Amino acid sequence: MSSVPQYVGTGMSEGVSGETRLNKEKIIQGQGIDEPLSETGFKQAAAAGIFLKDVKFTHVFSSDLKRTKQTVHGILEKNKFCKDVTVKYDSRLRERKYGAAEGRPLSELRAMAKAVGEECPAFTPPGGETLDQLKMRGKDFFEFLCQLILKEASQNEQFSQDSPSSCLESSLAEIFPLGKNCASTFNSDSGAPGLAASVLVVSHGAYMRSLLDYFLTDLKCSFPATLSRSELTSVSPNTGMTVFILNFEKGGKGKPTAQCVCVNLQGHLAGVSKTP
Repeated sequence: MSSVPQYVGTGMSEGVSGETRLNKEKIIQGQGIDEPLSETGFKQAAAAGIFLKDVKFTHVFSSDLKRTKQTVHGILEKNKFCKDVTVKYDSRLRERKYGAAEGRPLSELRAMAKAVGEECPAFTPPGGETLDQLKMRGKDFFEFLCQLILKEASQNEQFSQDSPSSCLESSLAEIFPLGKNCASTFNSDSGAPGLAASVLVVSHGAYMRSLLDYFLTDLKCSFPATLSRSELTSVSPNTGMTVFILNFEKGGKGKPTAQCVCVNLQGHLAGVSKTP
């Protein structure tokens, strides 16, 4: 009888929505301005989809705002394996709420912050969401996702010893630089079976920056040595991609260990022409 693996591995690919007209005009959208993608935004989503076309996602989550819904649709439309996958839209993945600043130029938000002796992004406009509130919202979603993966991995073990893990891992490794450390994490000799799930999450720039901070400070995630602190705290470009490999202890005890493969990857946008 084969031994029961002690860890559950998961690939988590995060993407930011495509460009909207208001992105280009540097207008704050937040949650209250539900703008659709621009022509460029649709091109960016299609380019992201072509880049990810061979990745087998077992779960797909998206913010329920229009720009992310259109982005995730554009990505899955190009995917060889996920055209019929059910997307779970979750309000916890919405962009940061900017309150009174929504619908106003970014320059006005900065002026509001300066007027009270603060700076962006730490400044919270009236009716807006603090960085701590945003981080807690991201943590809530992430913990929900962890429990879901662990529960499903446990249920799958009861019915079959076979696992699709190797194909999930190889489909990620085809396009992302997983590196030797990730490969050794899922080496069959280590007792870990490979990836139990491959998850796509589509959200927004400020939200993803906050989630990165959670991974860095709370989960003590390891990041590529070539990344600078400013790169870790910068807002992702439209449809920029960040990939993590997560390792859960069986039974869900303690926090998962996390390894970041790449941050705000944007090579897929090289051939995308922006609308004037």
